[in-house]
Amino acid sequence: MKTMQAYQDIIKPFMGEKRFYHSVCVCKSAVSLAKKYGADQERAAVAGILHDIMKDVPPEQQLKMMMRYDIVLSDVERSAQKLWHAMLGAAYIENELEISDREILDSVRYHTTARENMTLLEKVLFIADFISEDRDYTGVENMRRAANVSLEEAMVEGITFNIKDLAQGYKPIHPDTIAAYNQVVLKYK
Repeated sequence: MKTMQAYQDIIKPFMGEKRFYHSVCVCKSAVSLAKKYGADQERAAVAGILHDIMKDVPPEQQLKMMMRYDIVLSDVERSAQKLWHAMLGAAYIENELEISDREILDSVRYHTTARENMTLLEKVLFIADFISEDRDYTGVENMRRAANVSLEEAMVEGITFNIKDLAQGYKPIHPDTIAAYNQVVLKYK
Protein backbone atom coordinates (compact mmCIF):
# COMPACT_ATOMS: atom_id res chain seq x y z
CA MET A 1 0.00 0.00 0.00
CA LYS A 2 1.02 3.56 -0.60
CA THR A 3 1.45 6.29 2.01
CA MET A 4 -1.57 8.30 3.10
CA GLN A 5 -0.06 11.36 1.41
CA ALA A 6 0.21 9.43 -1.84
CA TYR A 7 -3.47 8.46 -1.63
CA GLN A 8 -4.43 12.06 -0.88
CA ASP A 9 -2.45 13.18 -3.93
CA ILE A 10 -4.27 10.56 -6.03
CA ILE A 11 -7.80 11.54 -4.96
CA LYS A 12 -7.37 15.32 -4.98
CA PRO A 13 -7.73 15.79 -8.78
CA PHE A 14 -10.98 13.78 -8.73
CA MET A 15 -12.86 15.96 -6.27
CA GLY A 16 -13.69 19.41 -5.09
CA GLU A 17 -12.29 20.86 -1.88
CA LYS A 18 -15.40 19.96 0.17
CA ARG A 19 -15.33 16.30 -0.96
CA PHE A 20 -11.59 16.12 -0.31
CA TYR A 21 -12.09 17.45 3.22
CA HIS A 22 -14.91 14.93 3.73
CA SER A 23 -12.62 12.08 2.60
CA VAL A 24 -9.92 13.17 5.06
CA CYS A 25 -12.54 13.36 7.85
CA VAL A 26 -13.91 9.90 7.00
CA CYS A 27 -10.37 8.55 7.02
CA LYS A 28 -9.87 9.92 10.55
CA SER A 29 -13.22 8.54 11.73
CA ALA A 30 -12.48 5.15 10.19
CA VAL A 31 -9.12 4.95 11.97
CA SER A 32 -10.73 5.95 15.26
CA LEU A 33 -13.51 3.35 14.92
CA ALA A 34 -11.00 0.70 13.80
CA LYS A 35 -8.92 1.37 16.91
CA LYS A 36 -12.00 1.22 19.18
CA TYR A 37 -13.47 -1.95 17.67
CA GLY A 38 -10.35 -3.89 16.69
CA ALA A 39 -10.22 -3.48 12.91
CA ASP A 40 -6.98 -2.93 11.03
CA GLN A 41 -6.29 0.81 11.26
CA GLU A 42 -4.13 1.06 8.15
CA ARG A 43 -6.74 -0.64 5.99
CA ALA A 44 -9.45 1.53 7.56
CA ALA A 45 -7.44 4.64 6.66
CA VAL A 46 -7.03 3.50 3.05
CA ALA A 47 -10.73 2.66 2.68
CA GLY A 48 -11.67 5.95 4.31
CA ILE A 49 -9.51 8.17 2.14
CA LEU A 50 -10.52 6.38 -1.08
CA HIS A 51 -14.24 5.75 -0.44
CA ASP A 52 -15.53 8.74 -2.45
CA ILE A 53 -12.86 8.83 -5.18
CA MET A 54 -15.52 8.71 -7.93
CA LYS A 55 -18.25 10.77 -6.21
CA ASP A 56 -17.55 14.06 -8.02
CA VAL A 57 -17.01 12.46 -11.44
CA PRO A 58 -19.90 13.53 -13.74
CA PRO A 59 -22.63 10.86 -14.15
CA GLU A 60 -22.07 10.43 -17.91
CA GLN A 61 -18.39 9.75 -17.29
CA GLN A 62 -19.25 7.39 -14.42
CA LEU A 63 -21.47 5.38 -16.78
CA LYS A 64 -18.70 5.17 -19.39
CA MET A 65 -16.20 4.03 -16.79
CA MET A 66 -18.64 1.43 -15.43
CA MET A 67 -18.96 0.01 -18.94
CA ARG A 68 -15.18 -0.19 -19.16
CA TYR A 69 -15.09 -2.18 -15.89
CA ASP A 70 -18.05 -4.38 -16.92
CA ILE A 71 -20.26 -3.13 -14.08
CA VAL A 72 -23.84 -4.13 -14.83
CA LEU A 73 -26.42 -2.04 -13.00
CA SER A 74 -29.67 -3.47 -11.69
CA ASP A 75 -32.86 -1.45 -12.22
CA VAL A 76 -32.59 -0.08 -8.68
CA GLU A 77 -28.93 0.87 -9.20
CA ARG A 78 -29.64 2.46 -12.55
CA SER A 79 -32.30 4.66 -10.93
CA ALA A 80 -30.10 5.59 -7.95
CA GLN A 81 -27.18 7.64 -9.23
CA LYS A 82 -26.01 8.22 -5.62
CA LEU A 83 -24.93 4.56 -5.52
CA TRP A 84 -22.78 4.61 -8.65
CA HIS A 85 -19.67 6.13 -7.10
CA ALA A 86 -19.33 3.27 -4.62
CA MET A 87 -19.46 0.51 -7.24
CA LEU A 88 -17.24 2.47 -9.61
CA GLY A 89 -14.87 3.50 -6.83
CA ALA A 90 -14.21 -0.11 -5.87
CA ALA A 91 -13.59 -1.08 -9.51
CA TYR A 92 -11.35 1.94 -10.08
CA ILE A 93 -9.15 1.36 -7.04
CA GLU A 94 -8.84 -2.32 -7.90
CA ASN A 95 -8.00 -1.79 -11.57
CA GLU A 96 -6.16 1.54 -11.62
CA LEU A 97 -4.63 1.76 -8.14
CA GLU A 98 -4.00 -2.01 -8.11
CA ILE A 99 -5.41 -2.53 -4.63
CA SER A 100 -6.35 -6.19 -4.39
CA ASP A 101 -7.37 -6.28 -0.72
CA ARG A 102 -10.94 -7.62 -1.00
CA GLU A 103 -11.99 -6.15 2.32
CA ILE A 104 -10.92 -2.62 1.34
CA LEU A 105 -12.63 -3.02 -2.04
CA ASP A 106 -15.85 -4.31 -0.47
CA SER A 107 -15.77 -1.56 2.16
CA VAL A 108 -15.75 1.04 -0.61
CA ARG A 109 -18.30 -0.91 -2.66
CA TYR A 110 -20.86 -1.19 0.15
CA HIS A 111 -20.33 2.07 2.02
CA THR A 112 -23.58 3.48 0.61
CA THR A 113 -25.93 0.50 0.68
CA ALA A 114 -24.49 -1.74 3.39
CA ARG A 115 -25.16 -5.45 2.89
CA GLU A 116 -25.77 -8.67 4.75
CA ASN A 117 -22.77 -10.26 6.51
CA MET A 118 -20.60 -7.14 6.50
CA THR A 119 -17.04 -7.50 7.76
CA LEU A 120 -15.78 -5.38 10.63
CA LEU A 121 -13.92 -3.11 8.19
CA GLU A 122 -17.05 -2.66 6.05
CA LYS A 123 -19.03 -1.63 9.14
CA VAL A 124 -16.28 0.74 10.22
CA LEU A 125 -16.31 2.57 6.88
CA PHE A 126 -20.12 2.61 6.67
CA ILE A 127 -20.36 4.27 10.09
CA ALA A 128 -17.30 6.52 9.62
CA ASP A 129 -19.01 8.03 6.59
CA PHE A 130 -22.05 8.85 8.78
CA ILE A 131 -20.20 10.36 11.75
CA SER A 132 -17.16 12.12 10.29
CA GLU A 133 -16.48 15.52 11.83
CA ASP A 134 -17.65 17.39 8.72
CA ARG A 135 -21.17 15.90 8.99
CA ASP A 136 -23.86 18.19 10.39
CA TYR A 137 -27.18 16.58 9.41
CA THR A 138 -30.05 16.35 11.89
CA GLY A 139 -29.39 13.32 14.05
CA VAL A 140 -25.61 13.14 13.58
CA GLU A 141 -25.01 13.49 17.33
CA ASN A 142 -27.25 10.47 17.96
CA MET A 143 -25.25 8.52 15.39
CA ARG A 144 -21.99 9.54 17.04
CA ARG A 145 -23.29 8.45 20.45
CA ALA A 146 -24.45 5.12 19.02
CA ALA A 147 -21.05 4.57 17.38
CA ASN A 148 -19.35 5.26 20.69
CA VAL A 149 -21.50 2.65 22.47
CA SER A 150 -21.61 -0.15 19.89
CA LEU A 151 -20.79 -0.58 16.23
CA GLU A 152 -23.87 -2.77 15.85
CA GLU A 153 -26.10 -0.11 17.43
CA ALA A 154 -24.65 2.43 15.01
CA MET A 155 -25.32 0.03 12.10
CA VAL A 156 -28.99 -0.25 13.11
CA GLU A 157 -29.22 3.55 13.36
CA GLY A 158 -27.40 4.16 10.07
CA ILE A 159 -29.31 1.65 8.00
CA THR A 160 -32.62 2.81 9.50
CA PHE A 161 -31.69 6.41 8.69
CA ASN A 162 -30.96 5.46 5.06
CA ILE A 163 -34.20 3.53 4.63
CA LYS A 164 -36.32 6.33 6.14
CA ASP A 165 -34.57 8.95 3.99
CA LEU A 166 -35.08 6.95 0.80
CA ALA A 167 -38.69 6.04 1.60
CA GLN A 168 -39.59 9.65 2.43
CA GLY A 169 -38.21 10.68 -0.96
CA TYR A 170 -40.11 7.87 -2.73
CA LYS A 171 -36.82 6.43 -3.93
CA PRO A 172 -36.07 2.75 -4.46
CA ILE A 173 -34.23 0.96 -1.66
CA HIS A 174 -31.40 -1.33 -2.70
CA PRO A 175 -32.00 -5.01 -1.82
CA ASP A 176 -28.58 -5.06 -0.07
CA THR A 177 -29.82 -2.34 2.30
CA ILE A 178 -32.98 -4.29 3.12
CA ALA A 179 -30.95 -7.46 3.72
CA ALA A 180 -28.51 -5.58 5.97
CA TYR A 181 -31.39 -4.03 7.90
CA ASN A 182 -33.12 -7.35 8.45
CA GLN A 183 -29.90 -8.95 9.61
CA VAL A 184 -28.88 -6.24 12.07
CA VAL A 185 -32.37 -5.85 13.50
CA LEU A 186 -32.83 -9.61 13.97
CA LYS A 187 -29.37 -10.05 15.40
CA TYR A 188 -28.94 -6.96 17.59
CA LYS A 189 -32.39 -5.69 18.55
